[in-house]
Amino acid sequence: MASFVTEVLATSGKLEKEDLSSKISKMSRKVEDTKEEVCDMINKRYGEFLPSLQASEELMIQVDKVSKEMDALKSFIENEVQNNVHVAVAEYAKLKQQLEKNTVIITMLGHLKQFHNAMEEFSKVLLEKNYVDAASQLERARASVESLKGWKTSHLPLLSALSSELTVQRENLIYHLGEEWKCLVIWRLPSSKEPAGLNSFLKVELKLSQGFSKDGEAKPPALLCCVLQALAIQGDLQRKIKLFSQVLLKNMLKPLVIYPSLSVRVVEQQGEGTVLALQCLEESREERSTPSQVYTKLLLVLKTLHSHLLDVSIGDKKLSSVLGELIWEEISQCIIHECLLYSIPTNSSQLEKYNTVIKETEEFEKSLKEMQFLQGDSTDLLKYARDVNCHFASKKCKDVIVAARKLMTSKMHNTVKITPDSKLCLPKLPTPKSEVKVRQDKTNKEMTMENTKQLSAWSLSLPACCISESVQQLMELALNTLCETIGSSTQSALQLFFTVRNIFQLFHDVVPTYHKENLLKFPHLAAIQHNNCMYLAHHLLTLGHHFRAHLPQPLSEGVATFVDMVPGFRKLGTQCFLAQLNVQRAELLERLSTAHNFCNLDDEDNYIAASKAVRQVIHQLKQLGTVWQDVLPVSIYCKAMGNLLNTAITEIIAKIKMLEDISSEDGEHLHTLCQTIIEEGPLVFIPLSEESKNKKYQEEVPVYVRKWSTFKELVIVLRANLQEIVDRWADGKGPLALEFSSSEVKNLIRALFQNTERRAVALTKIK
Repeated sequence: MASFVTEVLATSGKLEKEDLSSKISKMSRKVEDTKEEVCDMINKRYGEFLPSLQASEELMIQVDKVSKEMDALKSFIENEVQNNVHVAVAEYAKLKQQLEKNTVIITMLGHLKQFHNAMEEFSKVLLEKNYVDAASQLERARASVESLKGWKTSHLPLLSALSSELTVQRENLIYHLGEEWKCLVIWRLPSSKEPAGLNSFLKVELKLSQGFSKDGEAKPPALLCCVLQALAIQGDLQRKIKLFSQVLLKNMLKPLVIYPSLSVRVVEQQGEGTVLALQCLEESREERSTPSQVYTKLLLVLKTLHSHLLDVSIGDKKLSSVLGELIWEEISQCIIHECLLYSIPTNSSQLEKYNTVIKETEEFEKSLKEMQFLQGDSTDLLKYARDVNCHFASKKCKDVIVAARKLMTSKMHNTVKITPDSKLCLPKLPTPKSEVKVRQDKTNKEMTMENTKQLSAWSLSLPACCISESVQQLMELALNTLCETIGSSTQSALQLFFTVRNIFQLFHDVVPTYHKENLLKFPHLAAIQHNNCMYLAHHLLTLGHHFRAHLPQPLSEGVATFVDMVPGFRKLGTQCFLAQLNVQRAELLERLSTAHNFCNLDDEDNYIAASKAVRQVIHQLKQLGTVWQDVLPVSIYCKAMGNLLNTAITEIIAKIKMLEDISSEDGEHLHTLCQTIIEEGPLVFIPLSEESKNKKYQEEVPVYVRKWSTFKELVIVLRANLQEIVDRWADGKGPLALEFSSSEVKNLIRALFQNTERRAVALTKIK
């Protein structure tokens, strides 16, 4: 009966399901028991650090056995569900959910097993100094921990213990790798307290362990390769190489670029390794190293590093490539600013020789690419070397502006004599083709018409005067810079040409400001500044025309001109000198103001004051005449002195005309003072150092002193009688009438003569 029931139940499938349920329940209990035992073992091993090797091995076997039973049961369930899915979907879903939970736990147990195995293997290979395998085992252990963290249900208390163990062992490995690195790559550096300089860098040494290939060639030692690969696996290689690159740049590569007397010595020590040491063979007189010297020193260092340290493949890259990426930008900028910048020619004639530097730079980069320090075709270093024309123009412009400013701020009183024969030392330039054709056409025609009156050879020449030596040098600097534009590229020519314009604009803006106080204080400097401005304006008229035909477009089409700057320089020179004249004029008037208006000269004190004022005026004018002698052009000198003398006598005339009563004694005193001016006034005109040549200008005083004739007439009136005054008036046609108005003459008569019938008659004749 029982067997019959069994057959019926088996036929219906219920028995299998009941057996299946019992199997799953048993399996769940086994899984839970195994889980507890594994977690307990792992916790004791990595949390409580209790030794249980045998128990852990038995437990691992148990885990494997349970895993196999789970796989068989899972396979059976899936087949059963597929055969009876239409009958027991709901019932099997519950069973499957429980199975999936068990599967998760088994997977977690598998990760724990992998972690344990990896850590055990790590400890073993680390003792054997097999750092690559050790790093790989740590990566496996890390992957297991990461997988455990990824499961949402895996909130196991021992995860923190596993993570801590992993961190400790990773730091342990990195420490061992660091110690090995220190033994393989040894730096000897100067003390940080020691000031940086040539002497401190002489203490720098780098020792590399020796390694050789089968054919005897130098190569990085096997241990070093192992250490580097292990660092790469742990992700610490970039940091290690970055620190190495910083020390290498600071203490070896950059000093070799900066100090020309510094070189590198490579010593092969048998059985120990290779030593790179900095040395100073001899004190170099040159301030900067040449590009060739720099490239040679750097290549020696980098080739030695490549053969003994960096010729190691890390993944798909060489270690030399990693180092190159870290140091190239900084070392190339150092080479540019400390070497190439100073190797740029200062003269366009030397530009062709610079091709040697370009080739040396190309060879330098080629060697770096062969060692894989450098990637790509073109770099900033090579671009800089190839753009020599642009850099030459920039450097030239900078040097020119600096030199020009230095000249402008130098002392002005060092002068040179300029004569009409003086000419600028203009370079002899080839005749443009267009002008050659014009000349050939002219030679074919006979010129029969010629003007009999020819201009003087000195026409349009600058008159004799003195200018600052610095201004002459400034003009020579401008000429030399313009010469550099001939044959240059369009960009360089434009840059240089407008630099010359900037020189003159700088002079226009800087000199009046920088020397402002001295220009007002010292009449000698004011005269020199006037001449300087006129000298520059004179040559700026034709400077652009001389070079225009030899410059590239658009300069040759009329842009190359300085004519627009001429009015500004003329105005600047004129304003400077007029400001000085105003200062001198104010001083003259101030001296005359002490003469008590020339009244009551019969009083001894008043006469002494007036006489002193006149003598001071004459003395001031004579001093100015001496200071400006041979400095100002003769015409400007005479106009300036005439203007100042005219100011003095105009003031004296005005003061005398204001007097209402002039006694005979006052008249004599006034006549004496005025006669002193008439006698000594012309003597202030001494434009030339040769006295014999000054007589001509002293005789031409009325030409330069507008009120001179008026003053002389006043002196005559001061001593004349009424009849003589009337005669010199001559019914408004005499010399007196040319200088004074009728009212002024009448006032003088009323002041000089008492009120008598004769005075009344005389006044009636002044109409």
